[in-house]
Amino acid sequence: MQEEVARPPVEEQATAEPAPPRQPAPAPAPDVAVDVDIVVVEAPRFGKPGPPMRRSPLIIGLTAGLGLLLAYSAYLAVQNVRSILMLIFIAMFLAIGLNPAVVRLTKWGVPRGLAVAAVGIGSMLLLCGGIFALIPPLVQQTGELVENLPGYIDNLRRNDQLNKLNEDYQLLDQLKHVATAGNVTKALGGVWGGVQVAFSALFNILTVVVLTLYFMAAFNRLKEGGYRLVPASRRERVRLLGDEILTKVGAYLGGALAIAVVAGLSSFVFLLIVGVAYPYALAVLVAITDLIPQIGATIGAVVVSVVGFATSIKVGIACVIFFIIYQQVENYLIYPNVMRRAVKVTDLAAILSVLLGVALLGVVGALIAIPVVAAVQLIVREVVIPRQDSR
Repeated sequence: MQEEVARPPVEEQATAEPAPPRQPAPAPAPDVAVDVDIVVVEAPRFGKPGPPMRRSPLIIGLTAGLGLLLAYSAYLAVQNVRSILMLIFIAMFLAIGLNPAVVRLTKWGVPRGLAVAAVGIGSMLLLCGGIFALIPPLVQQTGELVENLPGYIDNLRRNDQLNKLNEDYQLLDQLKHVATAGNVTKALGGVWGGVQVAFSALFNILTVVVLTLYFMAAFNRLKEGGYRLVPASRRERVRLLGDEILTKVGAYLGGALAIAVVAGLSSFVFLLIVGVAYPYALAVLVAITDLIPQIGATIGAVVVSVVGFATSIKVGIACVIFFIIYQQVENYLIYPNVMRRAVKVTDLAAILSVLLGVALLGVVGALIAIPVVAAVQLIVREVVIPRQDSR
């Protein structure tokens, strides 16, 4: 048998990758002392509170009562300062109406301060002229009426029916006994009452004049300040609408003043020609009543025609004919040309606005009725209707 020869083992050359180097062990973190405050919450003595009573009838009633109380307090405050607010309102409208004249002067190179002063002085001169034209004839004729009132009562005895009533009930005798100068003066408040009325009217006029001058001087600053109260996202549109409203309202008020001046001047010339007493005062009355839309010119014409008939029948007929012709010229020639850039309001809207204005604010409401309606009409046309159409 052959012996197997043992062969030495062949060493396999391993091609193993070298082991990665050992990372050093991280150093142990130092011990940090943490202070913990332990708060012991005691249980409520009277139990755990319930949820807030947001919809409790008591809270709702109390909130509503406080709201009503605040609303009533605000109402009383407005009532107490109503006369002052009315003066401020009138001054604002006058400033809006006179601002186009100021703008026109500034375009001609006049500084705004001088333009405001010139417009203000001119307006005050017209106002003073109107006051001095109306007050002396009014005082004189009122005094003559009071003195001659007993004689007018005696003339009523010529009527047979009135004379018979006087014999049965002594109506005219009692009326003559009451209608004396002293009793009429007492009925009107006496001398002191007349002085108070005069000073109150003078104070109101001066207040309106001063406020109007301030509003005209700070017109642009006040306007921009009002626009800045609007959010920036809507400011540009509000500025465009506001400028359009101010332009239209200012053009209307300025045009109304111009038409009133034309009516007063033409009436003054006519009354001088026909020889009616107190032509200047009646012309100022015509100019003032012509400011009232729709019915103002008719009121002035009726008053002047009555005075004309008191002068003579021919003068009265001449007054009626003159005012009929003048109103046609004003309605179809003067008004369209002057109000070309002003507001456009339908006749029905104008009449309704005047009636509502008279009911709310009297004569002032009648004067500002059409500008307010024009502003509302513009807002409805440019804001409300497009929003409704987009839905």
